[in-house]
Amino acid sequence: MAWWRSPFPSVNIKKPPRRAYTIYRNTPEGEGACRLEGLQVKLSEAEEPEGALAAGPGEKPERPACCPWQDRWKAGSYMVLVALLVFIVAFLLGYVSSRGPCGACGDLLTVVSEERPHGGEEDAGGAPLYWADLREMFQRHLNEEKIGATIRTISEAPHPPGSSRLDVLSSHVLNALTSYGLDHSWTDSHYVGLQKPSRQQPNFLHRVTAGGAVLEKLPLGDPQVYCPYSASGTVTGGLVFANYGRREDFALLRQRGINPRGQLVIVRVGQISYAEKVAHAEASQAAGVLIYPDPFDIPQDPRNLELSQNMSIYGHVHMGAGDPYSPGFPSFNHTQFPPVQSSGLPQIPVHPISANVAAHLLRQLTGPAAPQDWHGRLPLARYVLGPAEPTFRLQLGVHNVKQSVMIRNIFGCIEGRFEPDHYLIVGAQRDSLGPGAARSGVGTAILLELARTFAAMLRRSLLFVSWDAGDFGSVGSTEWLEGYLTMLHLKAAAYISVDNAALGDDKFFAKSSPALISLIESIIRQVESPNRSGQSIFDQVVGNGRQWQSEVVRPLPMDSSAFAFTAFGGVPAVEFSFAEESRRYPFLNTMADTYDNLNRALHGRLPAVAKTVAEVVGHLLIKLTHDHLLPLDYVCYGDVLLHHVTRFNEYTPLLKSRGLTLQWIYSARGDYARAAEKLRKDIYSSEEHNERLLRMYNVRIMRVEFYFLSQYVAVTETPFRHILHGHGPHTMAALLEHASLLREGPEQFDEVLFRRQLALVTWTLQGAANALSGDVWDIDTNF
Repeated sequence: MAWWRSPFPSVNIKKPPRRAYTIYRNTPEGEGACRLEGLQVKLSEAEEPEGALAAGPGEKPERPACCPWQDRWKAGSYMVLVALLVFIVAFLLGYVSSRGPCGACGDLLTVVSEERPHGGEEDAGGAPLYWADLREMFQRHLNEEKIGATIRTISEAPHPPGSSRLDVLSSHVLNALTSYGLDHSWTDSHYVGLQKPSRQQPNFLHRVTAGGAVLEKLPLGDPQVYCPYSASGTVTGGLVFANYGRREDFALLRQRGINPRGQLVIVRVGQISYAEKVAHAEASQAAGVLIYPDPFDIPQDPRNLELSQNMSIYGHVHMGAGDPYSPGFPSFNHTQFPPVQSSGLPQIPVHPISANVAAHLLRQLTGPAAPQDWHGRLPLARYVLGPAEPTFRLQLGVHNVKQSVMIRNIFGCIEGRFEPDHYLIVGAQRDSLGPGAARSGVGTAILLELARTFAAMLRRSLLFVSWDAGDFGSVGSTEWLEGYLTMLHLKAAAYISVDNAALGDDKFFAKSSPALISLIESIIRQVESPNRSGQSIFDQVVGNGRQWQSEVVRPLPMDSSAFAFTAFGGVPAVEFSFAEESRRYPFLNTMADTYDNLNRALHGRLPAVAKTVAEVVGHLLIKLTHDHLLPLDYVCYGDVLLHHVTRFNEYTPLLKSRGLTLQWIYSARGDYARAAEKLRKDIYSSEEHNERLLRMYNVRIMRVEFYFLSQYVAVTETPFRHILHGHGPHTMAALLEHASLLREGPEQFDEVLFRRQLALVTWTLQGAANALSGDVWDIDTNF
């Protein structure tokens, strides 16, 4: 317990020749430290006049005669000095009691522990809880066995949206949240358009003659393994190999004189999402896409954890998130849907194939050899670019059907005692087209265990959400975002995803928005690595002189629910995961994603690794819920913007030659940096226990991510409006890509479009700076 010591020493009432009183005050001594400095006020006897006689033993000293007014003057002087002392003491006491401790020093004078108590949080005995107490309480309640049991239960069988198996699991999750004694538990239903394979007309892949006669039927494997949101129809053409289907891969094909137009393109799993592969193929006018897993991307494992050569990997191909048949609109039952579709839906058919089928097809290719770094390890395959001989033609038929399916998101809420209307959101996907041990089992187990553990520990409100239809592109989470978009930036302080949390145990990754990175660093310094006893996650990743950020931090991927929260909703978000250093988990998004396979891949430590992720998330939640001031790093965006802006420097001379300047974008970045620094100083010098002031600061801090959402594009057409993390012509990335045409293809540079893009980016940045400044009279008017 913190205790208080009087700043005034006891006064000796014997009358010494000189009386001294010491007043203690806090004096900063280095960052985060505090010492006591004495300010001494001395009251001394009057100097003895020259000629005074020394007194003998037991005698009173003789005093020279003096006038009465001199005695009265001395008495008056004493009274004035005593009154002055009393005034100073009273002033200091009043100041200390009203202002509270300085931000640099912590609590006034003496605190028992170096770690501060969290604002009056108390345990059952009434003693204040410190950060170490909260950590210990949290870790004591986490239960590894419960996590393992939940993963087993969730991943017993496939549980896609709308299935009876998922209905059973949904009831289990809702009952669990209710049993934990949370303040509120409820479900939120949406009616969404999902694609499923047709039972009457199965998908197929045939080798055909020029006249369309079938020469060979190629197996597609399990009919439940497909690409949701592929275009339906039948296409015929030759075959071209395009490596991973990245933009640079198609650029290399053009350089080698290979035209994918009208051909089927075969690409391998990895590097980018299925949706991005298909979008790049469609941009190159390909007729269709086949996606296969290459053994090169899944190195051999001594435990024989190999993906079967006859197994394919499913994945949706919508270049976006949410229900593509109601873009920008929430899919509630009462919504009157406009007759529109997402622009991210592909217009060409797509289907996954196995490694064996891919090897058989690649052996038919002719043409130039592929670059060495395009070579995989398919048995007896020829890694050439194609196309095949004119007589070799493939026919792909995809007949997925759209169905209206009711999905249910499940919520559990703990109301906080401090700023209860500001909440943190923890989410996990619940559905899976396969057994989904890694895809949905681990995340759901962590979510439930965190809800159970945190039920009695919070100051701010905490929302636990089990999302539906995640395998179709974060449909459940995005529909909820669309439904409450106008209020989310006012309420949600941060979002934490626990999807794909345990894919290995060697490497730890944090896919995060910049505002959470500094907080993540402090957290992983305190959580023990799951495979190195006595060593923190931070110490593990910085071995051999490595930089922790380059090893751990990654951008938010589009196929994560965390991406939608940041790029669409303007909420800081992060997704944590462990993965193998030398190989990726081979069974993700397959029918072999079972508890036993995942546990073998993690050397039998699946529950322990999942518990470690729960500890990381729990520590993060403790900091975000119990600190009076939200520990989000709004200042870091000044450096993030500087990094983006300086990438334009190489194009400055070319822009000037066309009468264009980037002066205003530099100025907007400077305004943001100055606004952030001013806010930091205002917070530092403010009263720490002024709750009204703290709330005002927290509101400005938690909306920083929202400030970077472009207000100049329509959410129904360009949902990912974040100019740094989003997608579309309004982003910094699009502006830089357009500027690069000045060097790579001047004839394609569109000056009118560039001016528009520059204006949109500049005014979004300036708007963020203005909003962070707070009041209109604080805004920098020099812009």
